[in-house]
Amino acid sequence: MDEPARTTGGAAWRHDELRRLLAFAQASLGPDGGARWLDDDGVPDAHQPVHTWITARTAHMYALGTLLGVPGADALADLALDGLRSYLADPVDGGWFASRGPGDAVDDTKSAYAHAFVVLAASSAVVAGRPGARGLLDDALRILDQEFWEADQDMLRDEWDRAWTTCAPYRGANANMHGVEALLAAHSATGDPLWLERASAIADRVLGWASERDWRVVEHFDASWRPQPELNVDHPTDQFKPYGSTPGHGFEWARLLLQLDAAQDPGASDEVVAAPGARLDAARRLFDRAAADGWDPDGGGFVYTVDWYGRPVEQRRFHWVAAEAIAAAEVFARVTGEERYARLARDWWAYARTALVDVERGSWHHELDALNHPSAVVWVGKPDVYHAGQALLLADVPVTGSLAESVRAWRAQRVE
Repeated sequence: MDEPARTTGGAAWRHDELRRLLAFAQASLGPDGGARWLDDDGVPDAHQPVHTWITARTAHMYALGTLLGVPGADALADLALDGLRSYLADPVDGGWFASRGPGDAVDDTKSAYAHAFVVLAASSAVVAGRPGARGLLDDALRILDQEFWEADQDMLRDEWDRAWTTCAPYRGANANMHGVEALLAAHSATGDPLWLERASAIADRVLGWASERDWRVVEHFDASWRPQPELNVDHPTDQFKPYGSTPGHGFEWARLLLQLDAAQDPGASDEVVAAPGARLDAARRLFDRAAADGWDPDGGGFVYTVDWYGRPVEQRRFHWVAAEAIAAAEVFARVTGEERYARLARDWWAYARTALVDVERGSWHHELDALNHPSAVVWVGKPDVYHAGQALLLADVPVTGSLAESVRAWRAQRVE
């Protein structure tokens, strides 16, 4: 990767670090293709089930590795894709289980979150030219469309039971955020404008709610999509449904808005967009709110959640929040050419390299306490490399609707 001056560590370090992460994650894949939850040393945790979302993220990352020419990444991507086709798929009612094991246990919940990641994995695999990927993508998109899409709301439902007969009343922004990511990837892989339209519709609704809350992302809703701002006030450390607003998601949404603009204007420059996209102002507001709420200027690092006045609720630092902050800053720096984003990227990379990168045991610490010491209250071990790996790539590749498309374009530029 070429060396830009704007980030700490530079492209050579990012290049090596991504390969280190991919090497760490390799141990997660069993012969059935399911990606196991890894402990701090990169050893599969026998007490944890095999999750569809981790397996799909793993397939996605090795598809990106294939596009980068990382030796062995193609075989690992194919193995994880096989796990999605067989081990984690429901052969009776269709779709994907939430998880399998340990033992013979099956969590047969059908979640939009997991299905979105299957779409993402299959889309990236299509771009990477992996065999059978298009069939998997077609199946995943069909299910996402038929079972999760609420046409009258322009949003995705959250959860069904195994037989698709009972839909849970909860609705959430998190599954829809990854739905936008997946739909953008599907548009990139298929060229079908429907998926871009869906991604745009979801994003615009979420922006409307955020604009009413001083640009803090509203996370939780009831079945009629009425905001539930006090949900889990007594359970603030929930992995997926914490109380309050999550600055890390503010960063993710901000980046995805820029990718939406790029997908809708594919002729834009990969360095600085001459005509700012329609969502740039909203993306700035989300980014600035997340940075103001999330970053601890005294101790360093990003808190997990804040209340509706921006006061920290859960102050543990999770690696994914820092990775998404860095990724957003890098994309903003590329799209706008503004030094302030480049400066933030440098500062946040320095924090990540000092506090999060585990040079001794591998990968990144997934959780730190408020003093930036390794912790394991919410996230035990090092389940996957998706957030860190994407941040490492987004620092250097052009901005498009999907990361696979961006990596493919970056590689093509290097071959020319």
